[in-house]
Amino acid sequence: DRPPPPRPAAGRPTRGRSLQKDLEEVKELLTKATRKRLRDVLTTEKHKLEIEMKNQPPPKLKGDAGEEEKSLLGGYTVKINNYGWDQSDKFIKIYISLNGVQKLPAENVQVNFTERSFDLLVKNLNGKNYTMTFNNLLKPISVEGSSRKVSVPLLCRY
Repeated sequence: DRPPPPRPAAGRPTRGRSLQKDLEEVKELLTKATRKRLRDVLTTEKHKLEIEMKNQPPPKLKGDAGEEEKSLLGGYTVKINNYGWDQSDKFIKIYISLNGVQKLPAENVQVNFTERSFDLLVKNLNGKNYTMTFNNLLKPISVEGSSRKVSVPLLCRY
């Protein structure tokens, strides 16, 4: 009564292959989704997967230090719950205080807007990733007219 031997490492899907399969499934679900809210959620997830795949580090040879990979991706992800909100007839501004964000490379601050949602990902700020997602906004927003601005020390989102 021996347990079966473990599968060889070569048979296990890599992170990149897993992300690709997730992306394919999300795209397939998007073609079938008819509800606006569900389409927005799936579009946001599709964008996140595309960004994650794009930022996937190249495969490393055995023996390479994992420390460098850790520094690129940050330690763990923190959900942003503390923010300021300003609203007028034409604009909505969300202010998020993240010390040191202005020193990050532009590609470490990613934002995705859809007509009824937006999500933010700040990568590797002081060893952590930060995320904020708003789904099902009360009114549609202009995706083309939406932007983000990083300033000292606030991250401002419009």
